[in-house]
Amino acid sequence: MISADHPMPGLLWGDYPERGSAFPDRDRPALPAALQALSDWAARLLPSSRRALLDAFAARRESFRALDEAQFAAAVRRIRLALHMDGLQDGHVASALALAGVACERRLGIRVFDTQVVGAAIILANQLAEMATGEGKTYVAALAAATAALAGIPVHVVTANDYLAARDADLLRPVYGLLGLKVGTAVQGQQAGERRAAYRCDITYGTARELVFDYLRDGMGRSPNPLHQRLRHLTGDASSLPLLRGLCMAIIDEADSVLIDEARVPFILSQPVRNDQESGYLSHSLGIAHRLRNIIDFRLDWTARTAQLTEPGRERVEALVLHSAPVWRNRLHREEAVSTALAALHLYRRDSDYLVRYGRILIIDPTSGRVADGRAWSRGLHQLIELKEGCSPTRAAETVAQITYQRFFPRYLRLGGLSGTLGESAGELRDLYGLAVRRVPLHRPDRRRTLPARLFPHSRALWPAVAQRIAEIHRSGRPVLAGTASVADSDTLSCCLRAMGIPHSVLNARNDRAEADIVARAGQRGAVTVATNMAGRGTDIVLGKGVADLGGLHVICCQMNAARRIDRQLMGRCARQGDPGSVETWLAVDAPLFREVLPAAVRRLIAARAAALPGFCVRALAALAQRLMERRHRLERRRLLDHDLAMDRHLGFASPPTRRPEDD
Repeated sequence: MISADHPMPGLLWGDYPERGSAFPDRDRPALPAALQALSDWAARLLPSSRRALLDAFAARRESFRALDEAQFAAAVRRIRLALHMDGLQDGHVASALALAGVACERRLGIRVFDTQVVGAAIILANQLAEMATGEGKTYVAALAAATAALAGIPVHVVTANDYLAARDADLLRPVYGLLGLKVGTAVQGQQAGERRAAYRCDITYGTARELVFDYLRDGMGRSPNPLHQRLRHLTGDASSLPLLRGLCMAIIDEADSVLIDEARVPFILSQPVRNDQESGYLSHSLGIAHRLRNIIDFRLDWTARTAQLTEPGRERVEALVLHSAPVWRNRLHREEAVSTALAALHLYRRDSDYLVRYGRILIIDPTSGRVADGRAWSRGLHQLIELKEGCSPTRAAETVAQITYQRFFPRYLRLGGLSGTLGESAGELRDLYGLAVRRVPLHRPDRRRTLPARLFPHSRALWPAVAQRIAEIHRSGRPVLAGTASVADSDTLSCCLRAMGIPHSVLNARNDRAEADIVARAGQRGAVTVATNMAGRGTDIVLGKGVADLGGLHVICCQMNAARRIDRQLMGRCARQGDPGSVETWLAVDAPLFREVLPAAVRRLIAARAAALPGFCVRALAALAQRLMERRHRLERRRLLDHDLAMDRHLGFASPPTRRPEDD
């Protein structure tokens, strides 16, 4: 008999297990009894039950440590069979976690902490674990993934980018191997066969983006008739085989980034369409946009990233296209085209929203600061920005399937994750995904010092002052990390530091390939690192010899993100695992977030008194702006979800077309 509380491909769950409902609270059917029992166990994971789990873990770990290699392998087979037969019962979970902990010791020399065991148990209970930076979240995910995989559940471990997916999989491969488990990676650039093989492993590391698009491709290739689909599989036709083995279990690292920050972007599977007239149409739109006057002919909405024509602007556009091709006679079409061109011209900025590399437009992810390779803006915006920057426009594409994270991840039969900054979004995570947030205590006391915040009237005053502050700390030998909001800001600060003769490294989307090397040096004595949000996710800055005695890493936050959580991520680079460290926030009144949420008159008033504002007032002002923006983003995510539902009905995702996109 096989337990029903752990989904896997087969007779019980089908060839492609997934949850039919996309929402935890609206139309999700009741869980099977065994899964509901496991959910109830999650609710009981309070200090008393945690203590019982940790006591059982400690006892079993001691017994497993005494085993030789052959005896250890026999213990793995025994626990694996018990998990297959009985499911994720408390005693079996403690034993599996202990096996994984001993495997970490034998292959990596890493001793698992009690807090890491608690974090893994929370994930296995279909919840989110909030664990501070530096608490070893990579190993927490590994403990949970190994336990679930020993139970026969195919596990997807979702990481922030391809580099981290490959790094973590390579790091943990010896651990998984000792447990008899295979690990694969699904990253960009792989052929379909390679990806299929990666998903056939017990544990697969990859990014959320790769998982989503592979799921959409599977949907395009699946037959609506299950019997017909099974017959196609039996013929051995590899092209008809799905890439994934269903959506059994996902463990999301940096869960708030994936489930909240990136949930405002729909993921669209498209295929190129040929339209020889489109390039000329877009070029003409951009030419018209160049001739329009701000305020008089159009108004910009920086928050919504849209441009609206005024009544005089509409009349001017009509006059400008009077003798143009017939396609321009449709008022709605021409005004939408010109409005999009205005947005491309005025609202999307080079080195802030995108890079130009080798004649291509590369979008910069606003949350991570990394290049979002393979991502493109829709509705002609991407092609307009290409024309604006003098690049050859790519072919337009038509949508054949789309989905958002808000609809994709609830399809997993088991879902958990972890991050250092979940608390602020606990309500939205519960409402949208049905996921509870559990906080895990620190392994060691926090030694971070937070210095008073400062406000400057404008960026021209901010960057020289930050460079001077860095020079002051640099003279003491302490390493410094300065966080900036964009590639352009990091370049500006870098210029100031070069002018002062201070050696430093710059980490932004332009040199993301050197990320590992730059981060490895950032904690060394005298190191100075200027970084975008790339330094806030998935990286640990290890202090060099003697740096702790100097006070540890000092972080200067020269940015104000749209969400308070993202600021905390950067601050969390220092004072990890009981190390000393300090952080301070220096802002300018003309920061993008202030510009978006505060009227110009208010900004002028604040700028006149910026230097005199005490630190608590600066923090309160920043918190107000962030709360306003967080509210707007929540509404955007809700609107996107509604739009995604409408597109789902239009595209007929439940009965996908049989054709396969050309850009597979």
